[in-house]
Amino acid sequence: MTPGDIERLFTRESGEFLFARWGRPIVPVVFGVEDATLSTVKGAFEAVVALAGHAMAETDPELGVNCMVFFFRDWQELLEVPDLDRLIPDLVPLVERLVAAEANQYRIFRFEEDGAIRAAFVFLRMDEDLSKVPAETLALSQVVQTMLLWSDTAFRNASPLAIAGEATILRPDIAALIRAAYDPVLPGAAQDASHAMRLFARLELPQ
Repeated sequence: MTPGDIERLFTRESGEFLFARWGRPIVPVVFGVEDATLSTVKGAFEAVVALAGHAMAETDPELGVNCMVFFFRDWQELLEVPDLDRLIPDLVPLVERLVAAEANQYRIFRFEEDGAIRAAFVFLRMDEDLSKVPAETLALSQVVQTMLLWSDTAFRNASPLAIAGEATILRPDIAALIRAAYDPVLPGAAQDASHAMRLFARLELPQ
């Protein structure tokens, strides 16, 4: 992984470089799944958060929970979630756009004053394609994409995951980048592409 590779992972399609990591312990809650899948998703959070050297908590003193993951069959179901429109003011037009695009996933982030991630909402419409993905793979993929503010094109052509034997794992280069991103010396957010060099300098890739 080169500095250019890292820069591309945080450069949006509009050309803007934008990096952010979580600035507070992550408190996830999962809706719409059975207990077995719930434990799988929470296990993925625990594994990736530990990898990053970050923290989880039972509650956020300000928000209660700060990372909501929704599993559902139809985008219209979001309009029936109590008070969700208060958390996401433009919920109705957003749902209309996602329906029109036939999207099966979407993530929304909220930010601290310094630009670090404050909260995240993950929406997964379990269509035919997503329903074929093993729960462990889907959970790991979504958690990885929620740990940092990746570019909207970061994983368009290549998954952050890899196959190792019969298991699906986090790609070693992406794992190393997440670890580097949570170096306490680095700021929680950056808008200058030179931040890619700072991340590169902290990479510890397996030999």
